[in-house]
Amino acid sequence: MTLYHIAVALAALGAGLGIGFVGSKAAEATGRNPGAATPILVASIIFAALIEGVFLITVFVVSR
Repeated sequence: MTLYHIAVALAALGAGLGIGFVGSKAAEATGRNPGAATPILVASIIFAALIEGVFLITVFVVSR
């Protein structure tokens, strides 16, 4: 296994953990304030997309 494989694996692990934390905290926030479900959903989708974008950038940079 090369250093590139380790970098992609760590980026995938970080992205998975990050999206998991975003989903967990979004569910917790919705449970605390159900009236704010729509803004919480929008923010969590944006944050999940940004996290996944960082992972994809890492994959493209490493594959070069």
